[in-house]
Amino acid sequence: MLSRLVLTDFRNHAEAVLRPGRGFVVLTGDNGAGKTNVLEAASLLAPGRGLRRAPLSDMARQGGGGGFGVAATLDGDVEIGTGTQAAAPERRVVRINGATAAATALAEWLTVLWLTPAMDRLFVEPASERRRFLDRLTLALRPDHAGHANRYDAAMRARNRLLAEEGPPDLSWLTALEAQMAEHGTAIDAARRETIAALSERLAEQPPGPFARAGIALEGWDGAATLAADLAAGRHRDAAAGRTLVGPHRADLVVTHLDKGQPAALCSTGEQKALLLGLVLAHAELTATRTGRAPVLLLDEVAAHLDPSRRAALFDRLAATGSQVWMTGTEPAPFDGIAQATWFDLADGRITARSSSPATAPPPPG
Repeated sequence: MLSRLVLTDFRNHAEAVLRPGRGFVVLTGDNGAGKTNVLEAASLLAPGRGLRRAPLSDMARQGGGGGFGVAATLDGDVEIGTGTQAAAPERRVVRINGATAAATALAEWLTVLWLTPAMDRLFVEPASERRRFLDRLTLALRPDHAGHANRYDAAMRARNRLLAEEGPPDLSWLTALEAQMAEHGTAIDAARRETIAALSERLAEQPPGPFARAGIALEGWDGAATLAADLAAGRHRDAAAGRTLVGPHRADLVVTHLDKGQPAALCSTGEQKALLLGLVLAHAELTATRTGRAPVLLLDEVAAHLDPSRRAALFDRLAATGSQVWMTGTEPAPFDGIAQATWFDLADGRITARSSSPATAPPPPG
């Protein structure tokens, strides 16, 4: 878990220090107070571009020094941090225990998963969004997954540039790039399928309940065994298309509502949200069992549109995962069912810690 989170010139927070406890961490405040910004800062403590996938320069506070910093202390007094400097606003710097490190190294120390209102459309968005979601789930179980994904993407971009050049390409270099893509693409595909198999088993074991059970599968590409040969055979086609048309970047996560036997894309908005919640809950439980390290969950406005019985069921399931669960809301009332939590109130760019729920705390004296 995070025992300390520090934001410096991040979004609307000039300087903020949060000391969350175990279990639930609840952030309440008006719209625009900066609740989601805190979750975004925490999401940057994992590989990737965070829950908004925004340019790094957009994260620096307007009127600040031009860069930003996000730092945290983990259990065991491990210090991790990331940020940018004004001279290089799009260059991310990562440090672990004071030493500069690659962003992919963060996965060795912390697992972070999130749900945001924008993800409610995950099942009707392009396949790239579902692959990104699957890769986040996979990374929790296989910390080396980010490294394979980065190397695959780098080799693919280099191959695409080489094929786009005028004149015949350097065949030895092209073959070497395709060998790299085959090596890392095979690892990506294997890790994804391993995650899907383990998560499917976990989901199948769960009885019907308030959160829809999802069936999951990987479709759209199944050529790991022949990827190097397929890339070589498709050079002219890929050069004409301006992109690589085979590989794990063409796969899609297909989700089905198990109890209805219906594709998630055809389910109602409420059912899609329930499917997502069920997936994240099952995955958090799976991760804790497989790795001995429960993920940090960032849930933005997750309780706002649930009825009281589903909220109570959600809080019970979340507590059982052993995760540190960060949740946001405009009002404290939806979180009344939580017995114990760390509470923060956000207003006017300030973050104030409270000892109990704002809904149940005694009024201030006088």
